[in-house]
Amino acid sequence: MAYDEAGRTGAPPDAPVAVEDPSPAETGPDRLAVHLVWEMVLLGGALVVACLLWQAQPAALRGDALRDLLIDLVALGLLTLAAGLSLRTAAVNLAVGPVAVAAALHFAERGDGSVPAVLGPAVVVAVLGGLALALVVVVLHVPSWAASLAGAAAVIGYIEQRTAPVVAQGDHDPRRAALHLFAAFAALAVLGGLFGAIRTVRRLVGRARPTVDPVLRGGAVAGVLTALALVVSTTLAMLGGTLLATGATATVAPTTGLDGTVLAVGTALLAGTSAYGRRGGIFGTFLAVCLVALFLAWVQARGWAVSWWAVGAVALGVGLLVTRMVETFGGPRPGTVDHPDGGTSGDLGSSGGWSVARSRPVQTWSPAPPEGPRSRPVDPWARPDWQVGPRRWDDGDG
Repeated sequence: MAYDEAGRTGAPPDAPVAVEDPSPAETGPDRLAVHLVWEMVLLGGALVVACLLWQAQPAALRGDALRDLLIDLVALGLLTLAAGLSLRTAAVNLAVGPVAVAAALHFAERGDGSVPAVLGPAVVVAVLGGLALALVVVVLHVPSWAASLAGAAAVIGYIEQRTAPVVAQGDHDPRRAALHLFAAFAALAVLGGLFGAIRTVRRLVGRARPTVDPVLRGGAVAGVLTALALVVSTTLAMLGGTLLATGATATVAPTTGLDGTVLAVGTALLAGTSAYGRRGGIFGTFLAVCLVALFLAWVQARGWAVSWWAVGAVALGVGLLVTRMVETFGGPRPGTVDHPDGGTSGDLGSSGGWSVARSRPVQTWSPAPPEGPRSRPVDPWARPDWQVGPRRWDDGDG
């Protein structure tokens, strides 16, 4: 369908006017009530699992065991933040798990040096890898899951060059700053959720979310935000992996890391982040990570053998149900649209304001007066001004 400069179709003047939506995301503010209700459920689940862990092994919640638990929680939290950030922009990064394992192996092998000397090259490689992934996804406009899966395969090739577990070198022990790291993760997760709850931010990060045809591009802004999310996501995954390789007794096995991807994406979906992009909660990431970390610690305290694959599969299954719930009850109210000044309009009671009925299209007005009834043409030769006989001035006296 062709559009002219004013955004109108080439239909007749009396036809309805169709205007293109300049934004690929749907209009209207998202509803956060469903996220808050689900986050209350996550909080209750985390408290229940914490009580079960306390009953099974009280020593796990104090001393060095508590510090170990906090470090594991922060490592999982960084992976979940990495997956959740890419999900928000509708460009999931499936390479977060292999990147974390590769970073852990790198830090374990070169941990005898200073932290900046070891961490600096890892950060550079993570940023360059994220940029390469972003260029493939944005420039070629291909699905991010396929591009990131190819990147994950390349990272796994680097991991498989080792055949035996690597014992961490050096004496870097993050447990001495476990409480500070936990507080930093909590602040990052909650502030990120609050920032993502702003209507303008949600619309920006959701511009890459497909609404009509996923092959169509979302625009330059969507491409820049997607690239930035992939770069930050890869960097967060690298930082999470370094925590797994610190400590005098830490041992890093050269695994594929795909189980970490499954667990991170599942936890992000469990937190309330939509698998379609754009939507997410405020405290959901922090609470979901606490729930999963406490559950893994409780399973270990009971002596049960449960892998990340199994926990990740359950988290993914529940997270998909949460996605459907969020998309059903978290979208804009029907009939509510955004105005340029930031306000909304809709039915009375749905958005808290008065609604004005939308006027019908105005017909084209012509300044010419209406034509009167047509009359029969008059013969000009039959008018009295034209006489066949002689005039008075033709008489002899004239």
